[in-house]
Amino acid sequence: MPSSTLTRTLWNAALAIAFAAAASPPSVHAQDYPTKNITIVVPLVAGTGMDTIARTYADSLSKALGKPVVVENQPGATLTLAAQNVAKAAPDGHTLLVSATLQMSAPQVLVKKVNYDPDKDFVPISIYLTSPFVLIVNASSGIGSLRDLIDRAKASGAAPLTYATSGTGSFPHLVMEVMKRDHGFPANHVPYRNSGQIISDVLGGHVAASMSETGAALGLVQEGKLKALAITSAARIPSMPDAPTVAEAVNQPGYEAVSWHILAAPAATPQPVVDRLVAEMARITADTEFRKRVSTAGLIPRAPMSAGEMQAYVKSERVRWSGWAKTLGIEPQQ
Repeated sequence: MPSSTLTRTLWNAALAIAFAAAASPPSVHAQDYPTKNITIVVPLVAGTGMDTIARTYADSLSKALGKPVVVENQPGATLTLAAQNVAKAAPDGHTLLVSATLQMSAPQVLVKKVNYDPDKDFVPISIYLTSPFVLIVNASSGIGSLRDLIDRAKASGAAPLTYATSGTGSFPHLVMEVMKRDHGFPANHVPYRNSGQIISDVLGGHVAASMSETGAALGLVQEGKLKALAITSAARIPSMPDAPTVAEAVNQPGYEAVSWHILAAPAATPQPVVDRLVAEMARITADTEFRKRVSTAGLIPRAPMSAGEMQAYVKSERVRWSGWAKTLGIEPQQ
């Protein structure tokens, strides 16, 4: 073979190898990860229960992985903005998402236009806690139980009882509307944007009741200023032991309506990186101190689940909450 032909052949072969290398993703091993800071994106403002717990395990994750883990708050678009942004992030395990039930199982319940697909755009890392809701009234209202509230609502006539939630189409709104349907009582919904304002207006008598996050109401329930009529978890919680479950309060066995928090990564994140994160989060969330901190915040720690179990659970929740919204005729907002 002439030298020019050999040179050209070798050159073409070298180019082919270079193009193939450029087109193929680099081999990723768990021991190579991470190579830079990790960002956990939270859809709520700093200081909320979701944010506080995320910062707790972010610190533990940083120590385990040997790189800083930074929590970045991206509220907006009915809690879907953070998910939209993380769905577009590089799928290398350096950008993760914290989210909750409706945003990851049925976001179309909340907003008309959702720029991500929770089923296709994310892979679950950890479903690490359950967040129940609590039905509260002013402790001086004279309403001592959920049965009392239902009876008062039925007798309200032309001036229906009012209840507040964090917004139309929100999880507490769905829960309360299903409760109204199941027990046949009227109540007018008053949507709010701020949990603090809800609590203030219940205390001030501007609204009769609220289906609230447990963390937002916990302190005032413990102080005796708010009365917890019922909690939506399957069992009572240690931080609010006198609050009966809905199942107990109205003899509705098997009742549970809770949100959950999930840590997820972009869908194309390499499997070794996903496996490393799943293992680290299983270890962190099983720790006694972590579980104690979750419980103290009025939340319920969950046992670690496999990736397959998480995917199946999220799909089952999608069927449940989408079905509720359609049955109730609740339209997406914005």
